[in-house]
Amino acid sequence: MEVRLKDLRKDEGGETWIHPTSLTFRSGAFNILLGETLSGKTTLLRLLAGLERPSGGEIWFGDDNATDWPVRRRNIAMVYQQFINYPNWRVYDNIASPLKIAGQSRAEIQRRVREVCELLQLTPFLQRRPSELSGGQQQRIALARALVKRAGLILLDEPLANLDYKLREELREELPGMFAGRGTTVVYATTEPGEALLLGGRTAALHQGRVCQYGETFEVFKNPANRAAAAAFSDPPLNCAGVEKQGGDFLLADGLRWPAPPRHRELADGNYLLGFRSHQLSLREADAHIRLDGRIDISEISGSESILHFSAHGHHWVCQLHGVHKISPGERAQLYLDPQKCFLFDSGGERVAANG
Repeated sequence: MEVRLKDLRKDEGGETWIHPTSLTFRSGAFNILLGETLSGKTTLLRLLAGLERPSGGEIWFGDDNATDWPVRRRNIAMVYQQFINYPNWRVYDNIASPLKIAGQSRAEIQRRVREVCELLQLTPFLQRRPSELSGGQQQRIALARALVKRAGLILLDEPLANLDYKLREELREELPGMFAGRGTTVVYATTEPGEALLLGGRTAALHQGRVCQYGETFEVFKNPANRAAAAAFSDPPLNCAGVEKQGGDFLLADGLRWPAPPRHRELADGNYLLGFRSHQLSLREADAHIRLDGRIDISEISGSESILHFSAHGHHWVCQLHGVHKISPGERAQLYLDPQKCFLFDSGGERVAANG
């Protein structure tokens, strides 16, 4: 079921929580809402579910205007980041509950529950209570309840946020397969760029209640249309610095100068914002790279990666390196940046001279 938003808006207490938004969520694919906390993801999900009333605009389910439909008519299922299960019911009864409410026959309930439990590896636990299971298994119960309902629209509000790292990784890999071939529209909210990239599909990057870009997930990551979209897809945060274009060169505030890349040479002279992701910095020198001379402020080692917070040329930036690099705070360091891989934004935050 295709779901369309037409100029959907939500105001609350004199503030605009969701600015006029027009989107089409495709059936049979993951549709991801990506943004930091309070960017508007949960509000959009609640509007889709009918738990909030819009202040303007429309919601269409296929050819039907569902804007004023009550929750019970929308044929939706919603999974939250908390493990919302009935604690005194067996796993079987938790999963079967929406089918019992819908008046399905006992045989049909048994068939559909066992089908979805095979998919989610819950069959051995059907007679247990949720409190007897791990966090990942409890969240699988909630996912099973959403799947067994065969809803036309499934809304997932950061469903893996409260799981430990290993369980998150496990379920992230499994989720696309759970919904494949079911013809269901899935809308998945997350704060994590890596999660969006792993799930694929299409992503709407949100910032302060606005959809700043919507498209194929990897395309939005690779070619952000503006600073807000680039920031939504950057973890650690996007590094930024004001630069001035002077003829064929770019100039940083303290006099650091480098030749403009070919795609930027025809830009008008003036002030711009340079943006680059933490992984685009390197300790390895290469031709045409910008050398940044600075001081390490914080050095963090996380698994197979090293995170360096450093001060250089009047700015504070973050560098993400593969491997373990033992660099102590206070040390001087030279980091290198390929200007071809940088983003350039105008004064309004829009990307200029994107390289496609």
